[in-house]
Amino acid sequence: MSEIVLGVGASHSTLMNTHWEETFHKDRAERFRDALAEAREALAAARPDTVILVGSNHFRGFWLDLIPSFTIGVGECVASGESGTPKGPQPVDIPLARHIANSLVEQGSFDPAFSARLQIDHGQSHAVQYLLEGLDVELVPIVVNVFAPPLPTLERCEALGRAIRDAVLAFPEDRRVAVVGSGGLSHRLPWPDWREPHGDDEEFMVGAWLNGRENWQDYDVRRREIIRAAEASLNPEFDEEFLSLVSRGEIRNITAFSTEELEKVAGNGAQELRTWLLMSAVLDHVPGRRLAYEPMPEWLTGMAVAVLDPVHPQERQS
Repeated sequence: MSEIVLGVGASHSTLMNTHWEETFHKDRAERFRDALAEAREALAAARPDTVILVGSNHFRGFWLDLIPSFTIGVGECVASGESGTPKGPQPVDIPLARHIANSLVEQGSFDPAFSARLQIDHGQSHAVQYLLEGLDVELVPIVVNVFAPPLPTLERCEALGRAIRDAVLAFPEDRRVAVVGSGGLSHRLPWPDWREPHGDDEEFMVGAWLNGRENWQDYDVRRREIIRAAEASLNPEFDEEFLSLVSRGEIRNITAFSTEELEKVAGNGAQELRTWLLMSAVLDHVPGRRLAYEPMPEWLTGMAVAVLDPVHPQERQS
């Protein structure tokens, strides 16, 4: 029978690899890097066979011609390799992936999209690079739409995590399963609401999202120029409260936010917290251990790492 052995929440940023040098000499960057290494060691110690990798996609695998709320990779998985991230085929635990997809449909509560040739980007491949390097594991990649409204509600993401937990525990083959939620905390990206672009940059971005399926690289130079020109907008107070919820095993409380309320308080990029929420639900919201939180304006993002260990959980705080 399968068991769920560890959960990890870890932030990513498109500027991590390309702008390490700008932050290399700063203690907060080193603390974040060390936390990623500690989380990787925890994953290695947990000896997972399979990692359910929950992440976002930044319009390199999904396009405005078709945006599912949830997509499960059930066949090939290819990393796009942008910004110095891993590139090429990734190993997929196809039997478990298809079991989860089938179970969700048969349970009647979810009808996720599936892909037999899923392309992921740094929303997941940063985790492959920093958390899974050298580990002999296969993936079940799950992509959550966090950028093209209407987004799945936070409550729906939490419920999906619980349904995936039930599916994994019912899998008849032996698996040690870890779960990684990959997403930044508070941050605001220079990305428009695709339904109402204003100005040349926003219209360019929406055009890239609509037309980039076969040629996304052609749009990346100007995309990165727009991103690099953005001013950081972080909310460390929100991030601290969120990580406190993680430590207390109360992350489900963020389902009280609507999509609009979350963007207002923590930025449009904070919609990626859905990946942490889903991961925590698969771990049955066991109290977690915070490894790092560092506001990184150079990367436009609040960066954090936490580990949820169901065998040795943190004591639930009163």
